[in-house]
Amino acid sequence: MTRIYFNEVVTRDGFQIESEFIETDDKIVLIDALSQCGYAKIEVTSFTSPKAIPMLRDAEEVMGRIQRVQDVEYTVLVPNLRGAERAMESRADELNLVMSTSETHNLANLRMTRAQSMAGLAQVIQHVDGRTPINVSLSTCFGCPMEGDVPLAVVQHFAQRFADLGVRGLTICDTTGMAHPAQVSRMIELLQKQLPDTQLTLHFHNTRGMGLANVLAAVQGGITRFDGSLGGLGGCPYAPGASGNICSEDAIHMLDAMGYDTGIDLNKLLNVARHLPAVVGHDVPSQVAKAGRITDLHPAPAYVNDLKGS
Repeated sequence: MTRIYFNEVVTRDGFQIESEFIETDDKIVLIDALSQCGYAKIEVTSFTSPKAIPMLRDAEEVMGRIQRVQDVEYTVLVPNLRGAERAMESRADELNLVMSTSETHNLANLRMTRAQSMAGLAQVIQHVDGRTPINVSLSTCFGCPMEGDVPLAVVQHFAQRFADLGVRGLTICDTTGMAHPAQVSRMIELLQKQLPDTQLTLHFHNTRGMGLANVLAAVQGGITRFDGSLGGLGGCPYAPGASGNICSEDAIHMLDAMGYDTGIDLNKLLNVARHLPAVVGHDVPSQVAKAGRITDLHPAPAYVNDLKGS
């Protein structure tokens, strides 16, 4: 079976919209535990202005204190040149840049036009000059909650422009959970043909209950890299009612049950997941952490044995 690689985004994408600040020590303990589970990447934090995202105001301290594990890449979100400089000083293994393929969403989220974002991110890429690998996350590729459909040609256009600038990878994001499996299949078929040498990652949300169906469509179409958030935390503030990212442990459990090699120690991951509600102070959407794996059996009621003996 094909190897599937997972990038855990809970401490960045998940934590950034929490209403209460997650203590720095708790973040570090969580990241260190996740580092032992077999992830390909962990998106640790964001080097954004603390005024913009106060929940991640401890980015330098977190990056400086985590226990790094060989073969795990510690990636960070970077909004601009100053953020890139801070991230490189903190020895990030990868810089994750972001912009939206929807003009309205980009203005709402980043307060810039797409042209302004493109120019600013190109400056970051030029400044880094290959010293640290760069990934670009393209938001709203499967639809914008304010504009509706985003034409596939628009997604291809921005994907090609960043590939031409020499980025290592692109994350194709269903930022507000508007994707469906047929749309996913068509998107990845075209992008893989267009960009055969670019590391493609898919980022899904479960807003409308299609997150795992979209993962399966992408896997069956040849995609081997996915973002996921422990417990299913996260969400877009510009999509009213939007729920979080796909739940890492649920997606990994599904693929594990189907025989795919995710490299993840699912027992370890579920142990970490079951402690997450205590960290964030509320319940989380995770299903497998509550119900257990499909291979976790339960004793039959006592009367069944009596019936068997009769």
